[in-house]
Amino acid sequence: MLAVLISKIARFDYPKEWPELFSGLAENLQSADILSSHRIFMILFRTLKELSTKRLTSDQRNYAEISSHFFNYSWHLWQSDVQTILHGFSALSQNYDSNSQQQQVELYLICERWLFCLKIIRQLIISGYQSDSKCMQEVRPVKEVCPVLLTAAQSFLPYYSSFHNRYPKFWDFVKRACSKLMKVLISIQGRHPYSFGDNCVLPPIMEFCLSTITDPKPEVMSYEEFLIQCMITVKSILECKDYKPSLTGRVMDESRVSLEQMKKNISNAVGSLLASLMPGDRIVLLCNVLIRRYFVLTASDLEEWYQNPESFHHEQDMIQWTEKLRPCAEALYIVLFENHSQLLGPVVVSILQEAMNGCPTSVTEITPALLLKDAAYGAAAYVYYELSNYLSFKDWFNGALSLELSNDHPNMRIIHRKVALILGQWVSEIKDDIKRPVYCALIKLLQEKDLSVRLAACRSLCLHVEDANFLQREFSDLLPICFNLSFKLVEDVQEFDSKVQVLNLISVLVGHENEIIPFTNRLVEFFQLVWEESVGESLLQIQLLIALRNFVIALGDQSPISYTMLLPILQKGIDINSPDELNLLEDSMQLWEATISHAPSMAPQLLSYFPCLLEIMERSFDHLQVAANIIEGYIILGGSEFLSMHASTISKLLNLVVGNVNDRGLLSILPVIDILIQCFPAEVPPLISSTLEKLIVICLSGGDDRDPSKTAVKASSAAILARILVMNTNYVAQLTSNPSLILTLQNAGVHMEETVLLCLVDLWLDKVDNASSTQRKTFGLALSIILTLRLPQVLDKLDQILSVCTSVIMGGTDDLNEEESSSDNLDPSRANGDAIPSKELRRRQIKFSDPVNQLSLETSVRDNLQTCASIHGESFNSAISRMHPSAFAQLKQALKMP
Repeated sequence: MLAVLISKIARFDYPKEWPELFSGLAENLQSADILSSHRIFMILFRTLKELSTKRLTSDQRNYAEISSHFFNYSWHLWQSDVQTILHGFSALSQNYDSNSQQQQVELYLICERWLFCLKIIRQLIISGYQSDSKCMQEVRPVKEVCPVLLTAAQSFLPYYSSFHNRYPKFWDFVKRACSKLMKVLISIQGRHPYSFGDNCVLPPIMEFCLSTITDPKPEVMSYEEFLIQCMITVKSILECKDYKPSLTGRVMDESRVSLEQMKKNISNAVGSLLASLMPGDRIVLLCNVLIRRYFVLTASDLEEWYQNPESFHHEQDMIQWTEKLRPCAEALYIVLFENHSQLLGPVVVSILQEAMNGCPTSVTEITPALLLKDAAYGAAAYVYYELSNYLSFKDWFNGALSLELSNDHPNMRIIHRKVALILGQWVSEIKDDIKRPVYCALIKLLQEKDLSVRLAACRSLCLHVEDANFLQREFSDLLPICFNLSFKLVEDVQEFDSKVQVLNLISVLVGHENEIIPFTNRLVEFFQLVWEESVGESLLQIQLLIALRNFVIALGDQSPISYTMLLPILQKGIDINSPDELNLLEDSMQLWEATISHAPSMAPQLLSYFPCLLEIMERSFDHLQVAANIIEGYIILGGSEFLSMHASTISKLLNLVVGNVNDRGLLSILPVIDILIQCFPAEVPPLISSTLEKLIVICLSGGDDRDPSKTAVKASSAAILARILVMNTNYVAQLTSNPSLILTLQNAGVHMEETVLLCLVDLWLDKVDNASSTQRKTFGLALSIILTLRLPQVLDKLDQILSVCTSVIMGGTDDLNEEESSSDNLDPSRANGDAIPSKELRRRQIKFSDPVNQLSLETSVRDNLQTCASIHGESFNSAISRMHPSAFAQLKQALKMP
């Protein structure tokens, strides 16, 4: 704890406030005894680890300087200690009783110090030097250290078996030390691949690891963790991108060797070195050993499966591949196959054929032949994307896989589980003519007694339903039994991961099938039960919320039949005052959005939830886009009842968002303001006056010349203000002359030479080319109304106003039907042919009845032009005469004037 505390202080105080930190530690090391030096190295390791996370250039320079000072000392001490340890181990193994307890205590302290020293050396090499793949400079310590680390591991390994019973403490050290040495080599290879690829480093390490995997010595056979590290080392080297041939060319007549060319040269050199280390026969041997030895289930695996099939499934299916030998072997095999698919494709097919011939589908005993077939099936499953070139899935399924399922002996669960895996992995290679039998096979596997088989089938079935080429017509009649089997599986499993997996299948089924009304009552009961059992399990609750969202979308306007179950869950999910529900907020809001969008009418409970949205926004704008869609849904669905009940809330909400979010956030909320004014032109503008003042400030502020998002925000804001002028003309005069607005503009640094309204006119004229079709027509209608004002400045702008109105009329409104609201994109999870959400239908109706769409701009300009002429008389005629003849001719054409 003291070492950790010192490292945290050093992060802030070194080097400015504590420059003598490392020099003091180094000085103390010179005279320290074993215990003190052990503690000093503990402090050094913690401090170096902490400082290595600082990413500023100056911090990295400081770290490089530390490395240059400490590396040699640490390295020499480490080499000295390893000799001391090996000498002590030799003495221990030869003289069981002669070593005193004190000597063993001192030796163990040296062992622990050595481990700290090893971690420090790793830290200095990894963090003290820039990656050689970036700087193209050789890291000398890599070539010096790596071969010695390998030798140390080879020297310690014999003691793994000899110390097991006699010296358990030193046996544990050997176990940790050998694994750590290999992990350090893996880390160095990842950080400095080019230096590691040197002829004195890569060949001995690769040779040792390959030999250990294919022909392990007796002391390694039972040392799974060391075998895992050897496999990880080989895998890291085989998949290292820096060792792959470069596809970049070279510039003609380039005098100097470029960085890319240097990388290409080194990659080619290391590639040649690897090719010499792994000729074809060695690759084939490694492939065979991985499948025939490491893929095969052991007696302990089978016992674990028998005792707890559910736990066994998750260990095989979801465990980190670096933690268990078989998953690690599978990961290495996949990389090996990817690198040498043409060589290994026929080899794997040959092993598969041999295994199937050696173990007919009628076999019931667990024999080596059956276990080899299980391993071969696994090998074929993992590399389906390449193996499909050498193996016809249709022939394989009809000739073997489907026949395996006809054998119902309990021992066949081993093969049945692997068949379930294959059917899921090969989903992209399964043609339409065989999909129906595959669906039926997976349903049959879901009916098995063994939970591991059922869970594997559950996952594979989920992959099929989610597949882009899923044939719904071939699956529809299987849906009832599939739902029933899924419900039964949830009842039978105990583990949290299992419930999540089954719930995911149910969610996917609901999201991809249209005909779920017959299953509604059963699904409602199921979802209610899962929610009650999921208290404290946020991941399961998240999966449930996703399933409920799919359920609501699938039900469409029938969704109220689920409200008894749905709404209490939704209410709990959007209540931010409950600390347990913060993890559920994102998914709860998406469920809320779906519920509002598909509701045929506004339920009183839903109406009462709206204030929760203000509380959520007051805490964070993280979910602003979804919130905007929800607000829009309430406006469209709730109508006047919603506005009368939540007028102050909507006012606070919009005022909170506008002015406090970036341009992207504004572009989410502005369409909501637009549709709110469109629905309630008389009531809303006075209600949200402070928000509208902010929009005017945004419109009249500069800084959008080269920023497309700011231009879009200004165009949308200007269109909202233009809409108010069109639909509530008198209010605009009140708003633009408000003293609070003038003060706000002054505080924002906006300088105006004209009135606010005339400045807005200039903005409408300027932004018409950046607007959508509906916005352009709104600008045109607003500008035509400006013609009726008794202001002489109108005549100064008459030419521009008429020019814009002409272009809008002549341009037409063909694209007025394009969607402009914040929730334009219909939900992608709805299958083709689903009903359009209630909200979407209502929004289209509102859009169709929009006065901006109903009014004739041509008529408005013609009438208001006459009004303008009667107001200004001869001055109007003079202004008209100043128009360019071609512009005037276009105006007459647009207005159909003689």
